Amino acid sequence: MYLKKLKCQGFRSLHRLTIEPGPGLNVIRGANAQGKTTVLEALLYLATSRSHRTTVDRELVGHGDLGFRIEAEIERKDRTVKLYAAYWDKVKRFSINGVPVTKISEILGRINVVFFAPEDVSIVRGSASDRRLYIDMGLSQLDNAYVRALQSYRTVLRQRNELLRNDRPDPAQLDVWDAQLAEHARRVTAARAHYVDSLAPYAKEAYHTIAEDEQFGLKYAPDIATDADPLKVYQETRERDIRRGHTSRGPHRDDLQFRIEEEAARSFGSQGQQRSAALAMKLAEARLAQQRTGEYPILMLDDVLSELDDDRARRLMTALPKDQQCLLTTTEVSARDELFGEDAVYHHIEKGALVDG
Repeated sequence: MYLKKLKCQGFRSLHRLTIEPGPGLNVIRGANAQGKTTVLEALLYLATSRSHRTTVDRELVGHGDLGFRIEAEIERKDRTVKLYAAYWDKVKRFSINGVPVTKISEILGRINVVFFAPEDVSIVRGSASDRRLYIDMGLSQLDNAYVRALQSYRTVLRQRNELLRNDRPDPAQLDVWDAQLAEHARRVTAARAHYVDSLAPYAKEAYHTIAEDEQFGLKYAPDIATDADPLKVYQETRERDIRRGHTSRGPHRDDLQFRIEEEAARSFGSQGQQRSAALAMKLAEARLAQQRTGEYPILMLDDVLSELDDDRARRLMTALPKDQQCLLTTTEVSARDELFGEDAVYHHIEKGALVDG
């Protein structure tokens, strides 16, 4: 799949912008704070209904604008998909091929995108919640059943926690919530385990391409083991949960483990190793999406070359499939042009608008 056209109005600094990328590598140039990243953010918002920078939609409205509108035309292998998103008068609206949609499960998966930003190194060195979000966003674009299971788990978890905060929670009510929470927990854990197991060989291959001789490993670390009974766990921890006023076990405490050269990447990896690992995870995500859907997702790489040395940068660019659309932002004008190849398409952005040159 590839992005044929993207139109933005009132989205951050993009007051009026239309960009028509080529189907291969697209290099989006410009100085800092000119709108390069915002182009990628707009497409991410269309694909997932969220920004990677904020969860508050009004923060996405450009200065002096009353709201924003984003439109995109995506060419898939068997159809054209037209996406529309708008935020106006504190109301968010989405439509797909002219048909309004209101559920996130109806939005996710219509197009697949993989987005890498500098802050995504948090996948490796950040908190467990950063790694859970990485799993959830990638998996949700491929499996609507997972989206529903995760939403149900979060709803029941919230209700159980509200009951636990009561002075004397009703045991019969806790029995009901425990049974429902266990059912959804099984589905979430099983889907995550399968997803990570499928990602692991692609991540190992991608890391080896970027970092050559270093060994890389990936492992899912569920809070409740995949072969354990979640209902039994919730029953055994009930008294502790009542004392603490919240649910202490479950998929909301899952994690991922990364190892480089047999050492924990989070604690012992260098900054370059951690960044390479995060990049490898994104490339693996794209490869797995291609394997499951039959077409590559749109790959967005924001300022990816700035902290890579020349060798790793060259190996990264070599690793990108030629038949995958990639939108890559950079502030560099000519220093690394030879990395991009003769077929790259260049776009120059200044003050939120495309300019020649």
